[in-house]
Amino acid sequence: MAAAAESQPASLRLKEVRHLLSQSLHSREVRLLVVIFNSCNQGISQVLSIVDTLHQPWLDGLELLQDAMDNKRVLSTGIAAVDSFLHGGLRVGQLTELAGPSSSGKTQVGNFFSSKRIRHFLSENGSPPSSQDDAGIVHRVMSRIWRHSVFEISLLFDMLHQLEFRLGSQECMEGCKVQLLIVDSVSSLITPILGGGSSQGYSLMASLGVLLKKLAHEHDIAILVTNHMVGGERGNPKPALGESWKSIPHVRLLLSCDYETNTCNISTLKHPSLAAGRSASFVID
Repeated sequence: MAAAAESQPASLRLKEVRHLLSQSLHSREVRLLVVIFNSCNQGISQVLSIVDTLHQPWLDGLELLQDAMDNKRVLSTGIAAVDSFLHGGLRVGQLTELAGPSSSGKTQVGNFFSSKRIRHFLSENGSPPSSQDDAGIVHRVMSRIWRHSVFEISLLFDMLHQLEFRLGSQECMEGCKVQLLIVDSVSSLITPILGGGSSQGYSLMASLGVLLKKLAHEHDIAILVTNHMVGGERGNPKPALGESWKSIPHVRLLLSCDYETNTCNISTLKHPSLAAGRSASFVID
């Protein structure tokens, strides 16, 4: 393979390398490129120049953590204890999963759109509205919140692709901004397509995860999905959707609620900067 490559014009070899690097960059491909350009005095320098152009500089773990801490942006949940626990709230640009058993309070925690929460956001981002204009401001804010009911995974894909197209349009880029997207509940849409031993359901689940993370990253949206619990080993409950799903969300949180004391507990299953198993208690008003 190296001999055949050497007979090609240098410009053609560089064109092929640029295409390869723009698609993916894996260690096996880098070793192959070294072999191809081994006989060329300036080949390695040209390869490294293309790598530097198409990809960000390499960072070690400490640098990545510091970058995440310095540049993190969060969206308040409106629940002080949860915000404190999450170091400010939901992380913008990331996909967060909130798992818990039925009637554990997932929907209540995810209900960012109550009038009380809206007033909290308004007072947090400016002076609290007076009693005269309070209702009008809340009404205008609430009118900018859209709720869609979907009962099939295909309908969810359609809605997300429409949102992606709208966010990428010139009209939206000049004046509209989506800050939060909630899917309640993602497991109710995915679970029905996972049965039967077919790989198609798992493929659709992975595609949904990729699309949600793409929307979050490219458009600076905090995305929250809820998930129910199923029986695990020795009867211990675990989040639904299995091992294939657990690597998809950036953040995974577990929620439980004690209705006798009206106290909820939230803990981390996965988080970029918080230890797994860390927990906090709070009361939902």
